Amino acid sequence: MSLWGKITGEFIDIIEWTDDSNDTLVYRFERYGNEIKYGAQLTVRQSQMAVFVNEGQIADVFAPGMYTLETKNVPILSTLQGWKYGLASPFKAEVYFVNTRQFTDFKWGTMNPVMLRDPEFQMVRLRAFGTYAFRVTDAAAFIKEIVGTDSHFTTDEIAEQLRNIIVSRFTNAVAKANIPVLDLAANYTQLSEFITNTIAPEFQAYGLTLTKLLVENISLPPEVEAAMDKRSSMGIVGNLNQYAQFQAAESMRAAAENPGPAGGGMGMGLGVVLAQQFGQNLASAQPSAPQPVASATPPPVPVAGFFAHLNQQQAGPFAKDALSKLVQGGQFTRDTLVWKQGMANWQAAGEIGELADLFTQAPPPVPAAYYLSINGQQAGPFALDALTKQAQGGQLSHDTLVWTQGMSKWQPAAEVAELNALFGSAPPPLPPR
Repeated sequence: MSLWGKITGEFIDIIEWTDDSNDTLVYRFERYGNEIKYGAQLTVRQSQMAVFVNEGQIADVFAPGMYTLETKNVPILSTLQGWKYGLASPFKAEVYFVNTRQFTDFKWGTMNPVMLRDPEFQMVRLRAFGTYAFRVTDAAAFIKEIVGTDSHFTTDEIAEQLRNIIVSRFTNAVAKANIPVLDLAANYTQLSEFITNTIAPEFQAYGLTLTKLLVENISLPPEVEAAMDKRSSMGIVGNLNQYAQFQAAESMRAAAENPGPAGGGMGMGLGVVLAQQFGQNLASAQPSAPQPVASATPPPVPVAGFFAHLNQQQAGPFAKDALSKLVQGGQFTRDTLVWKQGMANWQAAGEIGELADLFTQAPPPVPAAYYLSINGQQAGPFALDALTKQAQGGQLSHDTLVWTQGMSKWQPAAEVAELNALFGSAPPPLPPR
């Protein structure tokens, strides 16, 4: 080797970076005056990428491997000025090493409770927290969008922004999922996958990939959890009377074991209680006449009187004297449907023996009253005796339109059977002049 070759070999640039930290994302290789000589050796290790910046612009990105920075194997360098001068190169450039390994165990959580609607608890407030992991997959985009010219960029500088994105998208995901609060724990995995897929495009815009997101816990406010614990305890206790007896027995046993006057007195009391309990058990073992068993809840209060179907509506209940007044007023007849407690179906009042005497004392039905159409105007109502006088006086004829309750439309008087007798005694109409 010539002397010149040996000298140039001693001054070959070695550009490399070994990370001795756990939080460095980007490291800018420091070189005095940012001068990189022709033939410099660039070493990019596994889980690294090197970004070559020329005159403030990203010129190239190097994957893991070893590179000799010369024009024959790095064509982009042929466009750069100054490399032709060898050791005296005035060319200035920057090399950024990007850590592409996976960064894990980053925490996320809701700072304030999230308000949601729940099918069972109506409105609830939820808190949630978990972990996530990410890595840099697009070194050029990461430097352009996030790092800029920072010479030593760490995870602390971006963790807060990533956490805010996750919390915001988590809130939307939980609200749209419409999962009951009590079923959220069974859907942590599906919820994590849904949120990961939702957030992925936003991370990619920064040159990052969200590799894992875990929902570790979703909890209610302490006061709501305390109420749920009490409700669960009541379900576990079951029979409250038996539980109270058990608690009393435990208290007396603990007091009897405690030395002292109070403990002795309590022990005597425990003996008396046990003796009474033994006597009750012995008495229950002796055969005795069966005793009526008291119902836990009283039977429903019986409903006095009848319900009636009046004016197409249910009315009542009515006592018998009230029904008698309705019979006298004509609102309650034998055909009126009635029902009282104990009856299977509604029945006509005339079919019920208990109500038969109401109709034997009832007055005859009110005679029908008719309305007349006289000179195009409605007149009446008129009883039959009044219609007889009108027929004799000529005001009521065969063609006069009449109507009474039960008729669907106005009809000529001659077509109503009840009014035919009126015209038999009336004189015929006068002949025209």
